[in-house]
This record gives sequence, structure tokens and C-alpha cells, in this order.
Amino acid sequence: MKPIGLAILLFATSCYAQEPSDFHPAATNVWGAEYPRVDGTGRVQVRVKAPDATKVRLNFWSGPKLDMEKQADGFWTITTPPLVPGLHYYTLIIDGAEVSDTNSVAFFGGGKYTSMVEVPEAGSTYYSIQDVAHGQVREIWYNSKVTGTWRHALVYLPPNYDTQANVRYPVLYLQHGGGEDETGWIRQGHANFILDNLIAAGNCKTMILVMAYGYARRAGQAPPDLTGKPFGSPEVMKAMQDMTAAFEDDVTQVLIPYIDSTFRTFPDRDHRAMAGLSMGGMQTFQITLNHLDLFSYIGGFSGAGGMLVLRNRKLDPKTDYNVVFADPAGFAKKVHLLWLGVGMQEPERMRSGILRLHESLQEAKIQHVFYESPGTDHEWQTWRRDLKDFAARLFDNGKTK
Repeated sequence: MKPIGLAILLFATSCYAQEPSDFHPAATNVWGAEYPRVDGTGRVQVRVKAPDATKVRLNFWSGPKLDMEKQADGFWTITTPPLVPGLHYYTLIIDGAEVSDTNSVAFFGGGKYTSMVEVPEAGSTYYSIQDVAHGQVREIWYNSKVTGTWRHALVYLPPNYDTQANVRYPVLYLQHGGGEDETGWIRQGHANFILDNLIAAGNCKTMILVMAYGYARRAGQAPPDLTGKPFGSPEVMKAMQDMTAAFEDDVTQVLIPYIDSTFRTFPDRDHRAMAGLSMGGMQTFQITLNHLDLFSYIGGFSGAGGMLVLRNRKLDPKTDYNVVFADPAGFAKKVHLLWLGVGMQEPERMRSGILRLHESLQEAKIQHVFYESPGTDHEWQTWRRDLKDFAARLFDNGKTK
């Protein structure tokens, strides 16, 4: 090769080798795993070793489904189009078998432990760990007379809870969605970091969070047989109502008394809130609106309205929810905050149902807050944003000391 040609080749090779790569391991990877990787545009690279496979497909639950390419070394790889910021569930389909990616930490969602990848949101630090005072997340077990079982919950205690022994706190009961469990708001939602950061900035009241296991069955009750019953069928709807009713009694008759007797709370409705995402939002509406003697702050994240949304029906203030919406002035005196939220890219039935509820409340002259998360689907980034806005509005009407 002529010297000039060799020089050009060496220069080109040097430039290629030194070209900076914006891809870096995802924050949700297991220790030492290089993949999945994300870049500044939100693209995700996934790599899995399956030398004997004939077809491997990447399956993001709320995103792309892509065929991966086999490399000479037996690894399969793919780079996705840009994904919206947030936490994305995904699995791998290897020759027809759906499996988790062992490079990812496993999160409980969709009724199973599965993989996730975190796509950072540029400039957003409200849900990340910061150099501020941190609260503690503790596990509790309580014996429920409603279910006849020991039940589990997580409790976030704010910074300085242990050192300020004479201070009492308001409580937010915060519920997970269907297919998830009581760990979701901490592991996926980073609710503890959201509260830490809001409290440190002086943007919300100091409070306790309680995150309970949202599935319940009454003591001695046999599980329903829903084999072959589609979602929305009478049998499924009845099972959901029975579970919510049992959970309602567990929360109001067992969990709240346990929390108030175990932690330093203000044990009154002016200092008690409840909110939840998806299924948890549906549970919140039923529980709080049936017990306005216990709650004065209500939040529905992609789940407000419950059965009204599932049944595609408009709110009737004269008949629904124990007619609590029939008297706007009376409702406003009892409920300090009614909050609804939905992602702008959520499935049409969910989004239109919550929009219809919002419009029905406007027609009934019920004061409330309505928030739409731009660009997000039925996903954790929507609910992180919801919690940030909702928590900042809590307990302004209560006499918190």
C-alpha cells in the first residue's frame, strides 16, 4: 500500500476508534451488565446470548416489538427507535418462549417478575436520588381480621422522623396498579425520592406514605374461576368488585387503625389522603368516596372513576358514589382536593373515560384538578409526574404542626 493510502486508512481507523459513544449501561441493569444500554435520544440497545436460537424478538410492553439480529458470536442485538423517558417493561421472545433478560434487575409487573429499562428524562431530577435528607422505607406486617391473613405493606417515614419524637405527620395511602404489588411505588416509582426531594425543596408538607398490598379476599372466600372469561365480562367485573370491597374493609377497619397506633400520625380525615394508579386509582375512588369521614384528599392516577370508566359510562351525580357529587358546595367543604391525571398517549378507552369523568365533574360544578402528562402512556413516568403534582398540593387545609 502506498504511504498516503496507509496514512488515510490509519487516520480513518483512529477517528472511528475515538468516536465517542453516547450509549451507556441502563441504571436498571444488574451489577456489571453492559446491556441494555441507552443513549441521549432515548434509544435502547439490547444484547442477549442465544447461539442455538432461530428467532429472537424484543417485546416492549408499551413500545416497539422488534426482531433482533444474530451476530457471528451467537449474540442477538437490536437498537430501538427513541423511547419516551421513563421505565419500560420488556421481555425477550426466544423461539416462541417469553423470558426475562438476565442483564436487567427483575421488577414485579404484569403479574410476574420481568425486565425493565430506565430511559432518563433530560433535566429531570425530581425522582432521582439527590444529596438531600432522606426518609426511610420500612416493612410492616399486620394481622387482618378481614382476610384472615397476615398482610404486608411498605411505609415511608420522612427525614428526622426518629429524631423529632414529638412531631406528628399526615398520611398518604398510595396504591399500586393491577399486576403490580406494594413494592412498585418504591422500586419502579421512586416515591421515596420524589418525597425526599419535594420536602427538601419546601414544595410539599412532610408526610408519611403507606403502600399496601392491594389484592384481598375475605376470610374463607374461595377464589373465583375466571378461566376463559375476558376482561370486562360480568364474571371478571364481579370479581373485581368483590376484591375491592374486601380491600376497602381491610384498609378502613384494620390498616388505618394499625398505622395510627404504630406511627405518629394525625389520626383524622383532615390529615389523611389516598391515591393510586390504574387499579389503585379505582380502589381509591371507591374507598374514599364511601368513607369521607376518613379521607379529605383524593387522587386518581390513570384510574379515577373506577367502574364508570370500565363500563364506558358518564358520571351521574344524582346516583353514583353515594350521591356525594350531588351537592358541590357540601362536597367542597368535605374534600380539600380531588385530583385526576392521565397520560396523553394512554389507550383511547382509558383516556376518553377519564376525560369524560373530568367533563362530568365540570358540569356538576365539582372543584377538582385535572392533569395530563405529555407524551406518556399507561406507564410509570405518567404516575411519577402525577405523584409529584399531587403530593405538592396535600394537607394545605389541615392543621399540620
